[in-house]
Amino acid sequence: MSHYAVPVKPPAVIPVPAATLVLLRDRPAGGFDILLMQRHAKSKFAAGDFVFPGGKLTREDNPPDALRWCTGLDPAAAAKTLGLEDTELALAHCIGVIRETFEEVGVLLATSADGGPVRVAPSTLTACRRACQADNRAFWELVKREDLRLATDRLVYFAHWITPEGNPLRFDTRFFAAPMPPDQTPTGDDKEVTDLRWLAPAEALETQKRGQISLRNPTIRNLMLFTDATSTADALARLRGRTVTTIAPRILMQPDGTRRILMPGDPEY
Repeated sequence: MSHYAVPVKPPAVIPVPAATLVLLRDRPAGGFDILLMQRHAKSKFAAGDFVFPGGKLTREDNPPDALRWCTGLDPAAAAKTLGLEDTELALAHCIGVIRETFEEVGVLLATSADGGPVRVAPSTLTACRRACQADNRAFWELVKREDLRLATDRLVYFAHWITPEGNPLRFDTRFFAAPMPPDQTPTGDDKEVTDLRWLAPAEALETQKRGQISLRNPTIRNLMLFTDATSTADALARLRGRTVTTIAPRILMQPDGTRRILMPGDPEY
């Protein structure tokens, strides 16, 4: 019998469904900015990096009548757009990205029942946001009590990334874009978000090159999709109807112990 230990391959980590939202805001003198938030330095994932608001999803977060509180959302059409067979999971993406954005940066992509801006006291929104961090049901209590409509019709789906194998945390993330509600101001949560910045896409990429902010590969690649646009409307128009291909990078370990990211199309991929 051999006395050598046989290495055991760790079980594969299944990617968790997630969604993230790129909020766009026009500049008075022309052009537009994108909202980036910095994750806490002790976060389990993307610690210290600037990312778009968002988070992991679960279909159990939504009540049976969730569709009633959404504007212009067709579950079957959403599933087709997202490349999903599960309509409930598609619904979870469209609603979850709005809920997660509210929780992380305080921006509520919603309207009143008559289509006007959200007319809820700031103190009520702040209290709900804090409650959401412990229980997502608080979000639905707010929506129903204030008779709000989630602005799912403003979401533009434009990218799909899956965290490489070998990572202890993996996410199956779909990216959406939407205009920033003009009557709201994003704020950090003093928990997961330590800084917020509005930067033009090219400006964000240049700031990263100078080492002034840290951006992850998916964030860099997705910012590049916005650099040729001239305004929020132009950017969303360019993304709307875009053919989305799933991007699943791979990690190649170099002889010196460093990691190299391989993208689809690279010779070694």
